[in-house]
This record gives sequence, structure tokens and C-alpha cells, in this order.
Amino acid sequence: MNMQNAAAKRVAPVWIDADSGDFESFRAQVSQTKDPADVPQAAEILCNVPIYDGAMAERAAADPARRRALMEEWCNVLGNGAGIIVIRQALTDHGIIDRASAVFEEIITLEKQAAVGGGDHFAKPGANDRIWNSLEKHCLADPANFAAYYSASGVALAAEAWLGPAYQMTAQVNRVNPGGAAQQAHRDYHLGFMAAERMAQYPAHIHSVSPALTLQGAIAHCDMPLETGPTLFLPFSQLFFEGYLAFTRPEYQEYFAEHHVQLPLEKGDAVFFNPAVMHGAGANVTEDRFRLATLLQVSSAFGRAMETVDRDRMVRALYPALRDAGDLVNVENVIAASAEGYPFPTNLDRNPPVGGLAPKTQAEMMRSALAEGMDEVQFFAELDALQWKNAT
Repeated sequence: MNMQNAAAKRVAPVWIDADSGDFESFRAQVSQTKDPADVPQAAEILCNVPIYDGAMAERAAADPARRRALMEEWCNVLGNGAGIIVIRQALTDHGIIDRASAVFEEIITLEKQAAVGGGDHFAKPGANDRIWNSLEKHCLADPANFAAYYSASGVALAAEAWLGPAYQMTAQVNRVNPGGAAQQAHRDYHLGFMAAERMAQYPAHIHSVSPALTLQGAIAHCDMPLETGPTLFLPFSQLFFEGYLAFTRPEYQEYFAEHHVQLPLEKGDAVFFNPAVMHGAGANVTEDRFRLATLLQVSSAFGRAMETVDRDRMVRALYPALRDAGDLVNVENVIAASAEGYPFPTNLDRNPPVGGLAPKTQAEMMRSALAEGMDEVQFFAELDALQWKNAT
């Protein structure tokens, strides 16, 4: 590293806030045009988004050299290009999709009857029907169909292209009902699920790391013409470093409203995108079309600690000591070292994000209990309830 680069690193900002980010720089970044030479394996480019053939992906998956070349191309698109890829007919056998749809419809019906779940990250209650943890529920309801569904090489290659091997697949089913409103444009998990003041507490380099930890995707279970509201995207917007905080500002929302792209999808198509791409579901303006899709959220294998730690036991042991410690210890520091300060993973059927983007954490509960002077019996009852909510 030369001295000039070293000096640049020293003066790089550690903190960014809700006012960070230059709008003109953003506009220049998202005004790019995709160069076809960058995506030689794409069948076509629509609205700056490269479109790939699912049958081609299946053939490439069987050849080590072609597999590696395709993943390299997709990784570059997701990281440095438009940030979005579409795989036409990633699942070619529509019988597999129809069977999965029937399984999902049955689960939706049963969960409504049981009043299970509720809450959504970016949609108003009743705007859609959501199955949390559809991955596990699908697998247990029809293992053979699950195996056929997730056998698709396009899905596996996209996940590995961005995250490498040993990725962790999760999925939710979303059915947007007629009249379902569009979402506010946003970025996704991890930082995208936080309020702006919470995001600003994370140093700047975490804002660059967060997009590398997950991949967003969706598999269409029905034809999705534009009037049904397939996802709106702003290609290249993942390149704007300050976007997690800046994208909530009016000028960015207005730009998105004027310049987003929207691609119709057909049953069996899949779309994958960098979670930092500015996006949002479109409005379903039809009177009789239900837009059904499996939403894939794939996580890096590296997003886990080295050791298993029973934080519930630790919190129960510490609570009386912290309550009685007075000024002898810094309570905030002790909570940070012991309690679970992140709400995920959780059982979103039992612990949905009602009233916000994420459920309450163990650390937040402990902090509140100490502030209120709650006795051990009451606090431990709250911990029992949280354990039940987080249980599989």
C-alpha cells in the first residue's frame, strides 16, 4: 500500500448518518447503461437487467468450466453491474410449481383458521398473505415436491455465485391480493430492516458488508404481468454506498418513482438481486389476480458465531446482579456482552414484526426490565415467552 492510499484510508469516515450521500453522485451511478459485453451469456438485456435462459443454466451447471464462468458473470452483475438477474424458466416443469402452489394454498388456509402469524416487514396488514418459513413447511408437507422444486440449478448457482458454498436457504411465500398497494422503495436485510437511527450506529464499513451477507430472490408461481405488480427495481442502486440511510429521503424516493424498472414475469421465472438494490413490490391493480411467489432470502454461511452460547441462562443468572449493582458496573456494557441483541433468526409465525420491521430482542427486554425494576419472576416469565416465540 502506498502512502497516498494509506492516508485515504485514515481519513475515510467511520460514521454516516441520515444526511450522508450526495444525490448527484447517486444519480450518476444509476444512470448507467448495461454493456452487453459484460454479460455474454445473457439471452437479452431488458431495462438494463440481463435475462438468462434456465435451460442454459442447467447445462452450464453440469460442466465445471461453464459453471464457474456463469457464476463469475452473475457475481459481477450482482456486485458491480445492474445488481439484478432474471432466469427465464428457472423451473421448467410447471407441474412442480402447481403442486407447490397447492401446498402453499393449503398452508395459508390452515394458518388463517388457526390465526397463526400476522405482520409483515413492508406491507400493511391484509394487503397480502404470507407464509413465514415456507422452506421448512414445504419440506415437511411434501418432501418429494420440495426436492423437485429446489433441484433447480439456476437457484443453486445464483446463491453460490454471490455467497459461495454452504449458504443457508430460507424462504417465505407471499401472495399479493387484488388491490394490494405498492411498497415503499427500500433495501433489504440486514441493515434494511432497521430504523435510520439504528443503522447510523453501525460503522461505515458495515454498510458495505451487509449486502455481501445475503441474496434476495423470488420464484414466480403464476404469470405476473405489470398490472399485478411485480417488483420495481432501480438498477445499479446497490453501488450507492450511503443508500441504506439515504434512500429514505424524499429526493431518492421521488427519483425511484420516476426511474424504476419493472419486468413482467411468467410462471417458473426467477429473479435474484443484491439486497442493497433499491426496490419494492408493485401495486396489484387487478380485481381478480392473486400474485403468488416464493421469496428466497439466502444467507452466507459466515453469519454465525464460532461457539454456541446459552444466552438465556446467562441473562437469568445476571439479572439479579445487575439489578442490585447500582453504579458498580456499566449495565449497558454487560448487556452487550451477554444478552442477544439481534432479533433474528426467530420463529416469525410466533414472533412476527408487528408494529415495526423486527421483533423485540432479548437485550431490549432486559434493558426495559431493569429500568422498570421488574422482579425476577416477571422478567423470567417474559424470557420464557421469548424462548417459545423463538422455538422452531
